[in-house]
Amino acid sequence: MTGRVLKSTGSWYEVAGEDTLQYACRVRGKLRLEGFKESNPIAVGDRVAFEAIGKEGIITEILPRDNHMLRQSVKRTGHASVLAANIDQVLILATLRQPRTSLGFIDRVLVSAESFRIPQLIVFNKKDLLNEDELRELNQLSIAYQETGTAVLLISAAHDPDLTPIKDRLQNKVTLIAGHSGVGKSTLLNRLFPQLELATGAISGYSEKGTHTTTFAEMFRLNETTFIIDTPGIKEWGLMDMDKQEISDYFPEMRELRLDCKFGSRCLHLNEPKCAILHAVETGSIAASRYQSYVSMVTGEDNRK
Repeated sequence: MTGRVLKSTGSWYEVAGEDTLQYACRVRGKLRLEGFKESNPIAVGDRVAFEAIGKEGIITEILPRDNHMLRQSVKRTGHASVLAANIDQVLILATLRQPRTSLGFIDRVLVSAESFRIPQLIVFNKKDLLNEDELRELNQLSIAYQETGTAVLLISAAHDPDLTPIKDRLQNKVTLIAGHSGVGKSTLLNRLFPQLELATGAISGYSEKGTHTTTFAEMFRLNETTFIIDTPGIKEWGLMDMDKQEISDYFPEMRELRLDCKFGSRCLHLNEPKCAILHAVETGSIAASRYQSYVSMVTGEDNRK
């Protein structure tokens, strides 16, 4: 039988079978000995073959993936953590206050998704908390991202009477939702799909950081063709399996311009002469914030700024 992994808890995997039933599955031992460089060789969203034994099962094969979202494992150096596999789109939920989402984080998630040509949507939440200057900043950020081809929505998940624009974008897709703790992922999902009844957490008044309410990635089947993957709050997003020379390929506003650089594919767009991307930054056709994120990725700087 085949199925799709909905949740992983230690050595057990919850799998939705093709018969619409759910099975608690373990992994056949040899699958863990095949040289995976991933800290979790089976991810939420994976399609698997398994042998059913009552309400339990043994996973015998991981079926080929269409794509996956990787980040550097926080526990094992040189290993990747797969947040989810076989995704149709990535939704980044971000906030300017309570807590503030770093642009470096947003851009790393975008780059990771773009490397697999997974469409992206940025949703800025908690607009109701912003003053005039912050609203102006938010509008400028929205324009900058829209100019790269990324879809952007501005909402208040807690107070907007109508969230149909987001709900419509989720229909008939598998959507991974990523964001820092406290940005309102659970609040948004509960508003969109009240049957989920996800726990929500408060913001610390001292640190303005969120408390973790989701401790592992989990896929929810909302109807026959619509799935949501809720993820733990993520502080930082380390890139994996990318050479420095290829990172600019995953910035849409840089992708074509890099061909005009004097040193072509060898140009890192840092301080090389006659660099088309540096010229575009100087003239304002590439946003300075996006370029700063690019530099931090190439040089390995902290992405939480």
